[in-house]
Amino acid sequence: MEIQGKLIKKLDQQTGQGKNGAWVKQEFIIETQEQYPRKVCISLWGDKVKDLETIQLGDSVKVLVNIESREFNGRWYTDVRAWRIEPMSKGITPEQAPELPPFNDNLYPPMEGGTDDGLPF
Repeated sequence: MEIQGKLIKKLDQQTGQGKNGAWVKQEFIIETQEQYPRKVCISLWGDKVKDLETIQLGDSVKVLVNIESREFNGRWYTDVRAWRIEPMSKGITPEQAPELPPFNDNLYPPMEGGTDDGLPF
């Protein structure tokens, strides 16, 4: 399943030791860009945690996830686990915006016998 949105928060990394060795987990929150935006908490495990380091708050991302629910003592718990996170666009500040070239007034000179209304036809 694919979820797109804007990264709004990175939670602290969690580490531990299990029967298969050391593990690392990091959760992050994205806000979807739909008519009614939703916030979704998604977790990254293992080496995938490094993929989140290059993405800044405010960046638009595409996240491919698996959704799984499990039962424990009569209650159900749902996990949204990312297996790929890709930046779509970076949130840029006005200082980072590209500079446009200057406008050239002489690009379309006035036609013979015509008025100089700025139109090339």
